[in-house]
Amino acid sequence: MFRRRDDIELKTAEQIELMRRAGLVVADALAAMTRALSPGVTTKELDAVAEEVIRSAGAVPSFLGYHGFPASTCLSVNEEVVHGIPGGRRLQAGDVVSMDCGAIYEGWHGDSAVTVTVGVPTAEQAGLLAACEDAMWAGLAKAVVGGRLGDISAAVEQAARGRGAYGVVEGYGGHGIGSQMHMDPHVPNVGRAGRGPHLVAGMALAVEPMLTLGTHAVEELEDGWTVVTADGRLSAHFEHTVALTAEGPWVLTAPDGGRERLAALGVSTPA
Repeated sequence: MFRRRDDIELKTAEQIELMRRAGLVVADALAAMTRALSPGVTTKELDAVAEEVIRSAGAVPSFLGYHGFPASTCLSVNEEVVHGIPGGRRLQAGDVVSMDCGAIYEGWHGDSAVTVTVGVPTAEQAGLLAACEDAMWAGLAKAVVGGRLGDISAAVEQAARGRGAYGVVEGYGGHGIGSQMHMDPHVPNVGRAGRGPHLVAGMALAVEPMLTLGTHAVEELEDGWTVVTADGRLSAHFEHTVALTAEGPWVLTAPDGGRERLAALGVSTPA
């Protein structure tokens, strides 16, 4: 069905098309949660919105039951970096919410995350979110055939550090994705260009920087899932799934395939 190089799954064009279907389901779920975001809504209610979108599309939530995870999305608020468990917490104006979502369509995965604010962001919040999203796109722009994995990591780190004194979370990062949600290779958010596995057509990766307003250090809570900043300051998390093709990166979880943002960075994408 597929072949491997150095334990990295390489997908056929048909399999990437199925991943694109999964990616668009994830994009729709994140958009629906963003529309539902308002003061007073609970994170469990947002999770239900995403699950309805996923199942209505004939897909299955990737996260639900994954190693025992009890929800269809990870919803992390303020100092929570990743893997927040949806529950009865009611969001308030000014909260920063990272929404991470995955879906499986006919056995193939899509995974994406976005960070938004409840209401109008402060200048500090807006700066953090923009820096994190820009770092993600800088990494995606390096997901090109003929490069090395370290090119992606170095681009993420350089873009993040170039935007200000943000903490770049190092212990968590991106990953290979395809017939499973988490696969080789790990995609760090710090690194050196020209290092690591060669990037070849058929690879699919999730690129996901996590930035903080303070230290890069994080801690895991007693629930065994939720990761928070060690200093209690705000964090942001953005993620897209990208397939490497001979024609350029195809961002499977972006409605336009990443064309607009990558074109602005001088990178060609599949027609």
